Amino acid sequence: MRRSIATVSVAVLGLALITPGAAQAGPYSLAPPAPSGDGLSPADKASLEAGVGIAPKAPYGAKPKGPNPFLAEVADPAKVDYSGWINYMKTQGKSKAATRDKQTRALKAAAAPKPAVVVDEDELPGTSGGNDVPVNAQRVTGYGTGAGQFSNIRVLGSLDNEVVSTPTVAPAPEDNGAIPLAGPTGIGVGTQSGAVITSQIGDGPHGRQTGDGSNDFDFYKLTAPAGKVLTLSTATPTGPLDTVLQLFKPDGTLVAVNDDFSGVDSRIVYRVTTAGDYYLAVAAYGGLPADPFDSGSGGGIGDTSPPTEGPYTLTLTSGGVDEDFYAVKLRAGDVIGGSVTGSAAYLTVYDTVPREVHGSRQDASFIYPMDSPLPGGGNAVTDHVATKAGWHYIGVASGSGAYQVTLEAYRPVLQGAKPPQTLYLDFDGARVNTGVFGGAGNRDLTPLAAFLTSWGLTRADEDALIDLVVAGVTENIKRDLEESGLNSKFKVKIADSKNNADQWGKANVSRVVVGGTIEESGVDTIGIAQSIDPGNFETEETALVLLDVLSSPAGSTPASLNTYLTADSDRLRFVAQGLANVISHEAGHFFGDFHTDNQDALPNLMDAGGTGFGTLFGVGPDGVGGTADDLDVDFGDSTFLPAEGFVGTEDTLGRIVFSLTS
Repeated sequence: MRRSIATVSVAVLGLALITPGAAQAGPYSLAPPAPSGDGLSPADKASLEAGVGIAPKAPYGAKPKGPNPFLAEVADPAKVDYSGWINYMKTQGKSKAATRDKQTRALKAAAAPKPAVVVDEDELPGTSGGNDVPVNAQRVTGYGTGAGQFSNIRVLGSLDNEVVSTPTVAPAPEDNGAIPLAGPTGIGVGTQSGAVITSQIGDGPHGRQTGDGSNDFDFYKLTAPAGKVLTLSTATPTGPLDTVLQLFKPDGTLVAVNDDFSGVDSRIVYRVTTAGDYYLAVAAYGGLPADPFDSGSGGGIGDTSPPTEGPYTLTLTSGGVDEDFYAVKLRAGDVIGGSVTGSAAYLTVYDTVPREVHGSRQDASFIYPMDSPLPGGGNAVTDHVATKAGWHYIGVASGSGAYQVTLEAYRPVLQGAKPPQTLYLDFDGARVNTGVFGGAGNRDLTPLAAFLTSWGLTRADEDALIDLVVAGVTENIKRDLEESGLNSKFKVKIADSKNNADQWGKANVSRVVVGGTIEESGVDTIGIAQSIDPGNFETEETALVLLDVLSSPAGSTPASLNTYLTADSDRLRFVAQGLANVISHEAGHFFGDFHTDNQDALPNLMDAGGTGFGTLFGVGPDGVGGTADDLDVDFGDSTFLPAEGFVGTEDTLGRIVFSLTS
């Protein structure tokens, strides 16, 4: 059954609330919370809930340890260096985009875009307000994938913000490490709307050298009317400080957070919806407060990743910010990709509602497969699969001065192709080159049968278990999508190693290997896909679902199916249900889906792990798997996982249903 979330007015959710470089707070947690009973400090848990990692961060641009969390279903988010992976993908995006241009477009000339058509912004130079919301978007006629249309444009425009003066303001004396102790900035007092403050992390009573070592934070107070945009940024030209910014309301509600907007410096851009006071916290990575009202609530220096200290310069403004929208008319099933260079640092897509469906402050195109023609290599890269025909909207923000947007549109690669896409489920064990997932190369993975006893099943249950798993995947990937009615040409075949000859190696066959362990594969994950492929341009990919964590003892981890089994459970049905959902999740990646937030209102098959595994497995309100209240978890509408840096509502069903077009 297709699930959706309520539509939110564009005035509430959209570029009006864009906070490039900042996770968006709302009624839901900003990231998967840390597993309970894991020994983490309250400060560490607060960091994870804010969408900021606590794992040791790789040097900027270096490849972090472990699997790429955008592609993997990790058991413990506390071990994930999200910022490090985002920074690494930024540095890799340009080189991979250049390689993809040379290899893929030469081989697939028929899919290559026509020469780009240049579109100039028609808003008068030096002005703003003419195209700042979708309803006033500048229409680009003639764009599209139909006959006689142009599918590749370069948009040349400029962001012209209100000029705000930034006088130097003296830093408040320590202790200014909490909301009640926040230092003044002068912003909102009289006519002042900007400030520059130079200060230091580490010089307060909780700093490493001068205090008790529980971590120093600096809080600043500013006042802003509704409609203004707060732009808050750090610069650390000297010293080792790696800053994190958090913006709070007076009651301690976190409304925005950022780590590593530019290098290790941070920036929040937040449109004020409710006039009043706001409090900005400057802290170090690994050293956020557990309680914004307690300046001594840090988690301490730590052993493996001590928070850095040092000087910083803080620039704060409250003013009008230019945002530009362009309207393009798409057909259902059109796959579009966009990349922005120049001054702009945020690129987004709105659908026909209009609602924001993929806002991006980063270039994650590194995880597209080589066969994907979608553009990359920009300050920000976005993509979208249109589920309805009509006007769609490209938004540009977060910058000052000239920018260039590259926007390309394609039809699904399988349109008119034979044979259609096959999803092959291999339960027999396989030799897999795990190097594509960050593993050690060709490895032999043990079959599903070796794990049956760990779930309290026997060899006699194997055939029934496989049949139930295949039925669950068929419902998730095939039947639900057919019944959605979105695409009459949707087609996929589900095959498996019990009931079919080995399909791997045939045309248009992607597989999920179900079996093996972390030790065998060399990949520290539960599941992982080879790519995220909007449009399914690479039709022959591999994903893994490893079974050691999923079959570990009850209570050892929220990621074990055994944790949810009791004497009241239908053990066979629940194990099959959990496996089917994890398999569907990994297939969802190479069919075009990113992770969704496991803390929002509805379960989604693309929900990330952490403590959300029970929901992904379909455990109902009674907390026991395999009982009458178990959930039917489906693809549908959900917010992106904030820790991965995207904003908006992802239609995980719609992105697949048109990618698998016959």
